[in-house]
Amino acid sequence: MKKINKFCYEYPRPALTSDCIIFSKIEDNIKVLLIKRAYDPYKGFWAFPGGFIDPDETTLEAAKRELLEETGIIIDELTQLQTFSDIDRDPRGRVVSVIYYTFLNKPVDIKAGDDAKHVKWFSLSKVPALAFDHAMILDFARKRLSL
Repeated sequence: MKKINKFCYEYPRPALTSDCIIFSKIEDNIKVLLIKRAYDPYKGFWAFPGGFIDPDETTLEAAKRELLEETGIIIDELTQLQTFSDIDRDPRGRVVSVIYYTFLNKPVDIKAGDDAKHVKWFSLSKVPALAFDHAMILDFARKRLSL
């Protein structure tokens, strides 16, 4: 009898990611936490912490796991901002991303890890060029959250 792989489908399926926008409201200056990507695509570009969802986790669990792996930060409360699903948002193929955010009101230690080459806080007025569609997502978040 032929064994059936339960993950083979007749039709292609998009990949799913979770990303985090971490804002800091310290000293009346709003900053955003970004990672510098260590690998392609967009190697060397800044991006939100995040990544692909494992089969056994929710989008929220993946967001928290990726945040910890890439920045060393543990956050219990993340709020879902929006799901982004433009067709060509990732050069690797069809990827849908669920974006979460939070505001930190006190300094936290950050340390780049996993596939993040560097991690850094940026003032919202001095955000560098971002990977993928993250600039558009940040603009969306700023408007939605009145920042």
